[in-house]
Amino acid sequence: MTPVQRKELRARAHALKPVIRVGDGGLSDAVLAETDRALHDHELIKVRLSGADRESRKEMTTHLCAHLGAQQIQAIGHIRVIFRANPPPEIEQKDIKKIAKKRAKQRTQRSMKR
Repeated sequence: MTPVQRKELRARAHALKPVIRVGDGGLSDAVLAETDRALHDHELIKVRLSGADRESRKEMTTHLCAHLGAQQIQAIGHIRVIFRANPPPEIEQKDIKKIAKKRAKQRTQRSMKR
C-alpha cells in the first residue's frame, strides 16, 4: 500500500467510531468472527484494545491482521485502524441483461417526456 493510499484511509477513518472493543479477555473466536464481519461490511474499521499494555496491544493487532488478512493503517493509543479490501461483487450474466433492459426502458421513458 502506498503512503498516499494510507493517508486517504487515515482521513476516511477520522470520523469513525470504534466498532470492535477488545477487553481483558483478549482475542477470542467471537471477537475474530465479529471483526471479520465488520471488515466484510465496512472495509475500514476502528478497533479499541482496552486493558492491555503496549506490547500486548501490538501483538493482538499483529495476530488480528494476520488472521483476517487485513492491514493496520494507524495506531494511536488504544485505537487501531484496520483495512481489508473487499473483492468486487460478481455480477452474473442474467443480472447484466436485467440491468441493461432496465436502463434502456428508463432512457425510452425520458426521451418520451421531452
